[in-house]
Amino acid sequence: MTALREYDRLEASGLWRSAPDAQRSEVVVSIGDATLIISDMRDRALTHWSIPAITRSNPGHRPAIYHPDGDPGETLELAASEAAMIDAIEKLRAAVERRRPHPGRLRLMVLLGSMLMAVAVAVFWLPNAVRDHAVSVVPAVKRAEIGRALLMHMLPVTGPPCGAAGGPAALSKLATRLPSEDRTADLMVVRSGVANATTLPGGTIVLNRSLVEDHEEPDVIAGYIIAERLRARAHDPLDRLLEHAGLIATFRLMTTGHPGETALARYAEHLLTAPPAPLDDEVLLDGFRAWSVRSTPYAYARDISGETVLPLIEADPFGGAAPEAILSDGDWLRLQGICGS
Repeated sequence: MTALREYDRLEASGLWRSAPDAQRSEVVVSIGDATLIISDMRDRALTHWSIPAITRSNPGHRPAIYHPDGDPGETLELAASEAAMIDAIEKLRAAVERRRPHPGRLRLMVLLGSMLMAVAVAVFWLPNAVRDHAVSVVPAVKRAEIGRALLMHMLPVTGPPCGAAGGPAALSKLATRLPSEDRTADLMVVRSGVANATTLPGGTIVLNRSLVEDHEEPDVIAGYIIAERLRARAHDPLDRLLEHAGLIATFRLMTTGHPGETALARYAEHLLTAPPAPLDDEVLLDGFRAWSVRSTPYAYARDISGETVLPLIEADPFGGAAPEAILSDGDWLRLQGICGS
């Protein structure tokens, strides 16, 4: 290390002691190349201290007392009046300290980095990984059980499922006409609470009575069922529940087979108030084509003006030819009366 040029001619007087039992003597202190030169009053060098190896025994206090690193018995005392020399030595020591490797600091940075990585894993990766695993291992029977438990929390708002004479049989025929991928998902009509339609874990679709009572043809309710089938295909209803419920509920499901009543109650409230996830028009049209249903009645049910659903009207896959009937006229009339008067 080369001393800073501004200190080339800096000198100060001090008291030096070569050993603990030696007499202190007055000396002249100057700064050389990487050393502190201690000379007697006749300008004869008594010793050279390496600046990187200088230690201060009383930081922040004056007179300042220094000694070579590892040898506290040899000391140099600089009075408060020698502030320029003290400041110079402190500045050089600080410069050396900045250049010196700090293994402890490196270990601390590594530890902090590891902790931050662990936190990032816990926050961003772990919940998704645990949820994905849970969704992949929960069997269909357990999904249906969770769906029924969720429905119990919705019933105070929706009322019990409608079941007037002939209605359930017609609803069963509609489910057969518009089957889910595993052909086990059920349909259910309720009096209120649900905006139009929503899907429970296990695949059951809960439908508002307005879809059968306020429209002249079954194509409308069929369209809402198709949209829900497509949403369930894009985002598993159980995964949606666990995503909303959080990591603790997911762990509880994996360990006890149930996400917890509190989690279900909160999700039931969310399910009844949150808007449905949007679907791309092309995805919807492919769904109408696959289930052989006209998209135009559904489009006008969503927007009577047709302005916001124009692609579903213009690209209706059965705009020029009638597909297979969704329900017979008799079954449609029975379905319209499923909730009674």
